[in-house]
Amino acid sequence: SPGTEWVSAAERPGGSLLTRQLQELWRRSRGTLAPQRLLFEVTNASVVSERSSKYVLYTIYLIRSGQFDKAPATIARRYSDFEQLNRRLRCRFSCDMASVAFPRKRLRRNFTAETIAKRSRAFEQFLSHLHSIDEIRRSPEFLEFFFLPDLQAAQRLTCTGMYREALATWANAYRLQDRLGVCSSGRFLLTLAGLAVCHQELDQLSEAHGCCEQALQLLEAQGSHPLLGPFLQAHVHLAWKVGKDKRHSEARLQDLREAGLPLQQQPSLKECLIKEPLD
Repeated sequence: SPGTEWVSAAERPGGSLLTRQLQELWRRSRGTLAPQRLLFEVTNASVVSERSSKYVLYTIYLIRSGQFDKAPATIARRYSDFEQLNRRLRCRFSCDMASVAFPRKRLRRNFTAETIAKRSRAFEQFLSHLHSIDEIRRSPEFLEFFFLPDLQAAQRLTCTGMYREALATWANAYRLQDRLGVCSSGRFLLTLAGLAVCHQELDQLSEAHGCCEQALQLLEAQGSHPLLGPFLQAHVHLAWKVGKDKRHSEARLQDLREAGLPLQQQPSLKECLIKEPLD
């Protein structure tokens, strides 16, 4: 699918090697994104009471127009999350945002059925309007509003060995990035690494192999990349386990050896996943 320019943690001090290299890697594929129409539908709004606060949690499906999604991409966000997105986008895109409506905070009656229903429609319109503006649709502020919380949660779950829960979260992050058209970004490669690791830990070796194959197709043209060695080594191991052809990956690993890459010191996919800062 067409790429999009990804402004990553590389622009901030302390951006990791992975994100710095990825920024350059995908810069070439910028800007030609012809968006498929996306619909944003609030499917549920529930009042959550915690010890010190009470808020409404809105569940939103991202739906491709004219298609039936067997497994929808979903997010759950509260008013303050939308408010933060609105504020960040108005800081960066003040001209584009001038025509975008955002529902005002009310001093009271925030939890009536009428207010919640009105807000639900307003949030659907707000996200649709943002998605229709090219610069905003491709911005990390907009994109990460959707999938960064899932990536962070999936990383935490993977680190603590909760692979089944992590797998569901990586899978939702995959669907979100797919719907948003950013399947050539660095975050997407990290998502494929997460899926591969969790499938492998759960002994779903064919699925893990498929994730490595997809990542290596994205990395096909790259002579060097922080995730290339780890994905190749995982692919060779999994191909051997499931009886698939591993010669192409072995040849690419040999090329890396001859180029002087110390493959014995390469981190595993799981180590890459755990160490990558997701802020």
